[in-house]
Amino acid sequence: MGKKMRMYVDIMACHPEVTGSCFLCVVKLPDRDTIKFIVDCGLFQEDKYHELNDEFPFDCNDISFALITHNHVDHTGRLPMLVKEGFRGNFYTSKQTKVLLPLALSDSHKVLSELYKRKHKKMIYSESDVDKTLEHTVGIEYNKRLEIDPNIFVTFLPNAHLVGASMILIEVMYPDEEAINILFTGDYNNKNEFIDVPPIPIEIREMRLNVITESTYGNTSITGIDFNIFRDKLLGAIVEEKTIVLPVFSLGRSQEILYELKKFQQEGILSKDIPIYFDGKLAHAYTKLYLECDELIKKSMKDFLPENVEFVNCEVRDNILNSDSCKIIVTTSGMGTYGPAQIYIPYFIQENRSLILFTGFTPVGTLGDDLKNTEYGQHVKIGGMLKRRKADVAYCTQFSAHAKQEDLLILLKQFSNLRAVIINHGEEKVKEKYAEKVFDEVDASQVGVINRDYLFRLGSFGIEKTLGTKFKI
Repeated sequence: MGKKMRMYVDIMACHPEVTGSCFLCVVKLPDRDTIKFIVDCGLFQEDKYHELNDEFPFDCNDISFALITHNHVDHTGRLPMLVKEGFRGNFYTSKQTKVLLPLALSDSHKVLSELYKRKHKKMIYSESDVDKTLEHTVGIEYNKRLEIDPNIFVTFLPNAHLVGASMILIEVMYPDEEAINILFTGDYNNKNEFIDVPPIPIEIREMRLNVITESTYGNTSITGIDFNIFRDKLLGAIVEEKTIVLPVFSLGRSQEILYELKKFQQEGILSKDIPIYFDGKLAHAYTKLYLECDELIKKSMKDFLPENVEFVNCEVRDNILNSDSCKIIVTTSGMGTYGPAQIYIPYFIQENRSLILFTGFTPVGTLGDDLKNTEYGQHVKIGGMLKRRKADVAYCTQFSAHAKQEDLLILLKQFSNLRAVIINHGEEKVKEKYAEKVFDEVDASQVGVINRDYLFRLGSFGIEKTLGTKFKI
């Protein structure tokens, strides 16, 4: 009879920095059985990592199941590719995310098909792979402990990052062994006007716990954010009778910005005579779900649209472009790289009487980031064409769905028996800085920073060792 093995879980990040979120988790049990699963499976959106979208650094046939934290493309965009490459398990997510996921995957397929066609490359998955993914998606109620495997229990916890977003608690158990408990925060926030998020149950806060936490704004203090930029820039542009282009993400940010404009109308600081145009098929579809599906947002938020908002499509865009009057255009995509923003930004970037105000994160390689480095009067290349920047270009972070440093630390400090805190989902320098902050201020036994270079081996009492992954960068 062979010597009994110690139980452990190897955690590997398949993403170097922010987008393309995917964790490979390998459970080794004392009876020598191995269970492999993943947490999230998103698209890489930074230019320097685009090639990583074409293959996985693991064999999809070996993956038993997948857990999904929320419905953003950098966390879900390659789920159908798993199916194409041989994955035959279930995708587990919150019930709300299951409602939202079909729209996201359908849109991702359309956008990627066009992108890969332009690159003369084979598409990474098909429509039938999308259908199979949705057939095997299981919606789970929040705070319900689910046995996925005789040795693995999963609990989805409410998370204010996005409607349907979750933190995921994973408990790995075996007779006569100390459990290994791992909490993946996913993209995290502690406040959202559209949903109510209850406190984390006391039994989880007191549990011996390893936490894998995001750090997107881990080096950004709330005190350093100007919460008046959006209001001041928008109202100032209206005084000057400018056209205002607001790039937004289809899910979450679109609805939040529309609600902000409605509040301005209610306060009497935004005239209902100023047209508000809302463009983007996917954003329209998500907004319709918000309005019609009772399980997505709280009833008190159902009336979030501005009184005079007009849902527009390609048939009326020319009229909007050719109008000289003051107007507000809320359009996808939030980074400016896809969607109708690719029509509005190239046109209005050349107009003095225009404001382009980005409302979310714009990673390196996106049009939103390119414009940060384009001074007034300089040219910028958009869709292969050179345009001269004459518009006012501004950015605000007040609407970010990611918690800032203080709130990320508050989350960690809730747990009374922290073993390891592993920092992920941030630009490399940000992860390092936030890790130092956690090391100094949080009562955790160990603090680590993860990327594709190495894995963390977790036991019941924290990190046992680190090992190289041999993943290609």
